[in-house]
Amino acid sequence: MTIESFLSYLSLEKNYSDHTVLAYKSDIESFARFCSKEFQTDQIETIGYSLIRSWIVALVDNGIGNRSINRKIASLKAYYKFLLRIEEIQVNPLSKHKPLKTAKKIEIPFSEKEMNAVLSQISYENGFEGVRDKLIIELLYATGIRRAELINLKMDAIDLHSKTIKVLGKRNKERLLPLLSSSEILFQDYFAERALLPNIRDERYVFLLKSGYKIYETLVYRAVNKYLSEVSSKVKKSPHILRHTFATHLLNQGADLNSVKELLGHSSLASTQIYTHNSIAELKKVHDASHPRSRD
Repeated sequence: MTIESFLSYLSLEKNYSDHTVLAYKSDIESFARFCSKEFQTDQIETIGYSLIRSWIVALVDNGIGNRSINRKIASLKAYYKFLLRIEEIQVNPLSKHKPLKTAKKIEIPFSEKEMNAVLSQISYENGFEGVRDKLIIELLYATGIRRAELINLKMDAIDLHSKTIKVLGKRNKERLLPLLSSSEILFQDYFAERALLPNIRDERYVFLLKSGYKIYETLVYRAVNKYLSEVSSKVKKSPHILRHTFATHLLNQGADLNSVKELLGHSSLASTQIYTHNSIAELKKVHDASHPRSRD
């Protein structure tokens, strides 16, 4: 029952997506099965760090990568923090745990040329779904919105008059995002198509299926992958790469890091700084092309 309470907390209070909550559930249940099988205990709430370390060793022996292991342990650590909060335990057994070392993950953003091509040069399907998918890609790139935030966007959060949208992010933190004129036009086209749907069931939500229900995470990923594949040969094409592209392009054009942090909805500047390596590369190009000493 405590695990179910934790999952409800993630969903209702932390506003995590269904996909994220299921990932936490899977990680914790995986650990519970290990404890039951190897140590004949179902009381994972009261175990010590040595048992968790045994699980980590088992995961490594089974060929699970360090990045995946760190994610599983992070799920478990969040669970114990929750138990501390509701005073079910007195000590978090993972309080002093250090994540396993991982290779630095490099995510390559799309170029401005690729984004211009996907939004201005290729053809989308006719009708409701084509207009919806184009608006999804436009919004991910033009605002840096997270996939879960886009899926849960409500109709009353859109203000085309002031060209803003209100986004409910992680930890239920609200932020206002400005809309480009191109986004405003696509919203108008989409709302016209949306109004023609015969049976709107999830009427509070902006993005719908043809059936009138709210869209789901896999649909967003498929739309991004489908249309970006027409203009880009990059291996990874995902909603998060569009968010990465949004931040990188703003920084390349001289945007202030703190402003980008606010637009992305990051709680700390450190989270935003991961996007700066590409802007540094761009600055080096400008520096090499402009500095008198570079021609010596």
